[in-house]
Amino acid sequence: MKAIRTTVHTASFVTLTALLCLAGACDDPIDAPGPTEQPPGWQDEVALATVDDVNPAPDIIEFDLTASVENLELTPGTTTPAWTYNGTLPGPLIRGKVGDRLIVHFTNNLPEPTTVHWHGLRLPNAMDGVPHITQPPIEPGGSFTYDFILRDAGAYWYHPHVNSAAQVGYGLYGAVIVDDPNEPEFGDELILVLSDIGLTDSGALLPPDTGGEFGDLFGREGNVILVNGRVNPLITVQPGLRQRWRVLNMARSRYYTIGFDGQTFTRIGNDGGLADAPVEVEMPVLIPGERADLIITPTGRRGSVTQVQWIPTERGYGSLFNRVPEDLFRIEFADEAASINDELPTVERDIDPIDTTGATEVDVEFTIDDEGPDGLEMGINHVPYAEVVPFEARIGETQVWKLINDTDFAHPFHLHGYFFQVIDDNGVPVLPLAWRDTIDVPVGHTIRIAIDFDERPGTWMFHCHILDHAALGMMAVVNVTE
Repeated sequence: MKAIRTTVHTASFVTLTALLCLAGACDDPIDAPGPTEQPPGWQDEVALATVDDVNPAPDIIEFDLTASVENLELTPGTTTPAWTYNGTLPGPLIRGKVGDRLIVHFTNNLPEPTTVHWHGLRLPNAMDGVPHITQPPIEPGGSFTYDFILRDAGAYWYHPHVNSAAQVGYGLYGAVIVDDPNEPEFGDELILVLSDIGLTDSGALLPPDTGGEFGDLFGREGNVILVNGRVNPLITVQPGLRQRWRVLNMARSRYYTIGFDGQTFTRIGNDGGLADAPVEVEMPVLIPGERADLIITPTGRRGSVTQVQWIPTERGYGSLFNRVPEDLFRIEFADEAASINDELPTVERDIDPIDTTGATEVDVEFTIDDEGPDGLEMGINHVPYAEVVPFEARIGETQVWKLINDTDFAHPFHLHGYFFQVIDDNGVPVLPLAWRDTIDVPVGHTIRIAIDFDERPGTWMFHCHILDHAALGMMAVVNVTE
């Protein structure tokens, strides 16, 4: 099927604030546009730790990664025994370019087994970090080396796949950014890791089963929202200067709707890099495990501070009851005249729609059983993960999966190892075309996705990325054979 190519030319963007002020129609008229750079140290409060690359080769990134419990001050005046990678929460940012080889020497210094799963990355099955399927669990004091090629530009992340709900909830997660050297500069980059953590007033970690059966059903949200591991940090920006936000939702269960009053976003990409066309959005929504590539030109009164907020998201029974917006991070506008941007580069990407002619159709139903042998039980097609019957696919086969949700709660579906495309009931790709590995399945909806099992045989997991749901059995696997 011929590739769909969409080219969007965006005219030179001049912020409304700058135009008004240049015309003398604001309180602080100016004679010239403001600076073309962000203020010094503009994002210091949200700076992520980085890895120490020990390999001198320009196309190899090699480093040590250690999981351990460390005492961190996450809320003022308290100490939390957080679970960390290399002593930080989030773990260090891993950054490379398409084609780089990533070698990670991982050591487990936690009090229980763990693994590292590389969420969204297309890698060999043996590197996927799923216990008892792709590797044995890494016991306390044990180690494992992950070694694979970074194949696709985009934003990805890493986290455990042993006791995931608890371990991610305690702080084990970090970002992976893969750059395309041929991609244009869209604006000053801001990487935002959105997460939460459950803490007592003294800073202790809340038990992983807090909330009992309701916590299982709803998915546990931490009572402290974090942005890059900080509570409501401050970012200082040059008003009117375009930015590129790389946003990653690493929360255990929380959906993030981003509210930034008076601002408009342009979404240029999703999980697997750029989409084939941009989309204007007022309030971006990210489900657990999802990533968004956003363009924004923050505008506001020079010297003022505004609040970016988490907005409650409708995701099923009780999800909006007695819920109010909460603070994410603050933006301070530098005391400078508003800037005028250069022209926004063309946003374009050639993406071939998956040809679904003759594709095998597969039903994937999210199910909840209130009368399981041990009480509440979740599964795929009424089968919990402990009794999983593998789905089957062959290399070269295209399948259309119908993701069916007749439960009372939304489910963020995540597929390991492969990207997919969302299609409508007639098999037509949903625009803009994009490569996804995570998609929301709202209550009472059926979402269709097309998957081309083109390479990399092995047993690959898929599951609900509300990690409490996965822990209760809402997981399964697909065997991809030659």
